[in-house]
Formats: sequence, C-alpha cells, structure tokens
Amino acid sequence: MARPPLPPFSLEDAIKKVRAAEDGWNSRDPAKVKMAYSEDTKWRNRAEIFNGRDKVEEFLTRKWDRELDYRLIKEYWAHGADRIAVRFAYEYRDDSGNWYRAYGNENWQFDEEGLMHTRHASINDKRITEKDRLFHWPLGRRPDDHPSLSDLGL
Repeated sequence: MARPPLPPFSLEDAIKKVRAAEDGWNSRDPAKVKMAYSEDTKWRNRAEIFNGRDKVEEFLTRKWDRELDYRLIKEYWAHGADRIAVRFAYEYRDDSGNWYRAYGNENWQFDEEGLMHTRHASINDKRITEKDRLFHWPLGRRPDDHPSLSDLGL
C-alpha cells in the first residue's frame, strides 16, 4: 500500500510528508498512525528501540495513555531522496495535571512505497506551567493558520 508522496522527494513533497505525519500523530489513533510505517520499521525513540508496525501501535497506545491533551507541531528541517529530517515540539499533561513541552529532532528514511522504514527520535522534556502553553487548538489536526515552531520562536 503506497503512501504518497513517494521518494525521491522534492522540497514540496518533503513538506507535505511532514505535515501528514503531524496530522496523523495529532489524531492520537495508534491503529491509524502505524499504517504510515513499513511492516519492518525500525525505531529509536528516547531509550526505546524496537522493530515492527505492531510495536509502533503498542508504543503509541502507551504514549497517548500517559501524555494527555497531546498537541504536536512538526517542522521540516532538511531532506534527501528518501530521507527527511524534522524538528518538533509537543505539549501534554500528565494525569496529575502537570504540563510539559517536549522538544526534539527526528530522522526518517522511507521505502519505495513511501512508508517510513527507519525513525530515530531524540527528545527532551521541559515542565511548563499551564499559562506557558502555546498550543491551544482543539484536540486533533493543527489549524492551518496556527503559528509554526519558527513563528512561535521555538
């Protein structure tokens, strides 16, 4: 099952791929999101390293059970024929009401069908107050007119 845009990526294609990934993750639907990854996808996310689409779903289920009111912005950084680098930030709260902003970078590599085969993520969390939050759209897709990470100075 192909997931356009397909490699080799133009700048426009890479930017579309980044927004599609952001939209998927903002859905917080692990069964849907896992379909953007190859069956044998390889992940490094913080201290977790795992392989396979089913492991992606398990990981995302655990993640979004802990990270409540999750809102994410991804921003294109660079790309090659079958690779894209992004930077991102997301905000969430824990079940005690403490708010956090996570910052990070991801390196992605895609197969010929446009499925992400490799994902390396480096992420840092910062505790914030509720008044420091910057991501206030309703849960789900970020509105097109919402500021980007660069616009927000992040």
